[in-house]
Formats: sequence, C-alpha cells, structure tokens
Amino acid sequence: MPSDTNQPSDPRASATRIMRWKQDSPAQAAEDSVAREEPLEIRVRGESVAVTMRTPGHDEELLLGFLLSEGVIAGPGDVLEVAPCQQGEAALHGNVLNVFLAPKAGVDLAKLRRNVYASSSCGLCGKASIESVHGHFPPLAKPKPLAAAETLLQLPARLRAGQETFDKTGGLHAAGVFDADGKLLTLREDVGRHNAVDKALGRSMLDGDFPLEARVLMVSGRASFEILQKALAGRVPVVCAVSAPSSLAVDFAQESGQTLIGFLRGNTFNVYSHSERITGLGG
Repeated sequence: MPSDTNQPSDPRASATRIMRWKQDSPAQAAEDSVAREEPLEIRVRGESVAVTMRTPGHDEELLLGFLLSEGVIAGPGDVLEVAPCQQGEAALHGNVLNVFLAPKAGVDLAKLRRNVYASSSCGLCGKASIESVHGHFPPLAKPKPLAAAETLLQLPARLRAGQETFDKTGGLHAAGVFDADGKLLTLREDVGRHNAVDKALGRSMLDGDFPLEARVLMVSGRASFEILQKALAGRVPVVCAVSAPSSLAVDFAQESGQTLIGFLRGNTFNVYSHSERITGLGG
C-alpha cells in the first residue's frame, strides 16, 4: 500500500487526497499518490502515426522502442533526432514528440498507421500475427546455454527493489533488462506494460547495448504476445514474467526461438519454450 508520508516530486506520480477506510475503524482523510497517465502523440517526419497512453518520463526511449517494435528502425543509427513539438498546446504540455529518420530508414507512413491501428484493435490474430511479425523480425538463432536457473530466481526481487514509483503509487508496471549473471542494467516503469518494455529497449539502444542477444528481459506482470514481439525486435533471447503467459505468447516464443519463463516467483518458475538456454534445471 502506498505510504501516507510526503514524497519528493516525481513526474510519474501525482498527489491526491483520499478517504482511507478499514473495517471496524472510522474513515480517515489522508494524502496518497497515484500513477500519472497522459497521452503521447508520436510523429514521424511531422506526421502523426500513433497516440499512446503512458506515464510521462523517458519519452524518447518510449518512442525509440515503439519504432523498433513496429519495424520502422533497426537501431539507433536510423534516427537523426527526436524533438518535442514547439507549437501550440502540445508545446505547453510536452505530449507530442517528432522523430526525424535517417534517409536509409525508408518508411511508409500510411502503412505504419494501418499496422498500429490493426495491432491495437486486434486486427491480426493467431498464426497470422506470428507470420506478420516474422516478416520484420526473423526467429533467433539456435538456442545455447545463457543463464542459470538459480540466477533467474533472483530477478523478481531485484526488479521490485528498483521500482521507486511503484512504492509510491502501487500502479505501475516494470520492465528490466538483465545480463546473464543477473545484474540489472536498465529498469523502466510505466502505467502500460508494453510502454515499460519500449522504454527499456529504447534506453538500451541509447546506451549502445544493442542488439540484446545476451540479455534477459523481466516484466512485472504477465507475458503477452506483444511483449514477446517487442523482445524479438530487440533480439532478446530470454523473457521472464512474474505472472502467466498467454497461449499466443507461448506459440510465438516457440516459433521465434525465444525462451519464455512464467510464474517466476519465490523458488519456482515454469519454462514454456526453449529450455536449452537455462542451465541447472536438472532432470
């Protein structure tokens, strides 16, 4: 439960007044924090291609991760500049970003807008979804050992320890990029689990740690098809989730050569695909 104590200013959280009630006790007025949620419009070469609801902060990273997972860019070298809109209300609120691409990064903006709309409205399903993604991002190479089972057990606690805004609000997802020894390299929080992954991927690109072929992605919630898609775009071989995967995420991981781990908590986890990357499983 978020604390009632005053917290330092955080662009990802907003203060609010609440009435807190507990059975057999009178309600009491209190101060609390809630996760901020605001729209971000993404423009490519001045043209709007998408609007996403996100927690403000690390917006450039979010944009880079989004463009990567949509197949618009292959890496940071495809981007010349990311700039906030300087005109009208957008400039006042800082909720519009414009990206300028290198000439080599050819993009069909009309097709991009259609793809974003289709994916957000479930325009593709099942096998068609997997085949569509593989048109942009081929499956990974043959799996080889990467991380130890005992190391993976440490990841949830390390991810949770870095969730500063979650401590205040209880309302944000997290995505973390770890090395094979369990060292946390990047952690990002957002009200949207997909946005948290995009931000983590974008930060990795800006840090020059890309592609992520020897890394592990850990997410605080469930593992969906979209998260596996974004991980494949970043060439992440191992994806771990605290909660359950969906059936399509399992199918996607199996066909993409990714190792998918779910219910990673306490001293147990389930491996749904390509267990060859995990050492120390026994049996």
